[in-house]
Formats: sequence, C-alpha cells, structure tokens
Amino acid sequence: MTNPIEIYLQQFDGLKLKNLQEMRIILQKALPEAEECISYGIPTYCMSAVLVYFAGNKDHVGFYPLSSGIGKFAFDPEDTNHSKGAIQFLYKKGLPKGLIRSIAGMRRVKRELVKEVQAQSQSSQVKICQTPIMSQ
Repeated sequence: MTNPIEIYLQQFDGLKLKNLQEMRIILQKALPEAEECISYGIPTYCMSAVLVYFAGNKDHVGFYPLSSGIGKFAFDPEDTNHSKGAIQFLYKKGLPKGLIRSIAGMRRVKRELVKEVQAQSQSSQVKICQTPIMSQ
C-alpha cells in the first residue's frame, strides 16, 4: 500500500517536488516516532496529537507547526513570511533545515511534556473507595 504522503507528493514536480521531498525527509529525521498521515488534505506528523503539517503551494512550502511552534523563533523577513501558525519557505530560496528541525523538535518535546502532565494528573486523582463500610 502506498503511503498517503507519497500520493500527495505525486501532484508536484520539479523544484516544488524537490522541496517537498526534502521537507518530508527533514521531518522524518526530526520526528522519527511520529506517524505520517494526511489531515486537512495535507501531510501531517502526529504523536497522539498533531505536531506539524506541511503543504505545497504555488510559490512556497507551507510549514504549519501551530502557534506554539513559531513564537520562540526568529525569522529573516527576506527568506520567510510567517503568521501566528504558519511559515512560508519560498521554493527558490530552499529550506532552512536547522530551523525546521528545531521547530519540529520543540513541538515533539512540548507534546511529550503534555502527555507526561496528563498521565501524572490521571494517576494523582483521588480515588474513592467503593467498598461498603461494615458496621459492628
């Protein structure tokens, strides 16, 4: 069975395809334990929740690490356009591999921390005894 991301990539060629394949390789290496899937019609990496998305567009690779994946990073305005939850990497400029790895790694760590806090929260909840009290 063909991977859904491979099917998605078949609609691109040339420089677009090269950049998208490179983005996929960067994310596979940065997020080896993440599942590859398609969500909202675009490639997605998940670990029980979405970590990042990416997509091919007319002039750029869209990278969507959610708002928590963007706020702590500085961007060169000549190389990227970005908003609260998206970054655009122009095909003709190539991909900033280190930046993408850093953002993906931060999203992975953040997700692992959330899972850890959820697990601790569940294990520390007060348990109510269901055993009836015996009278003397």
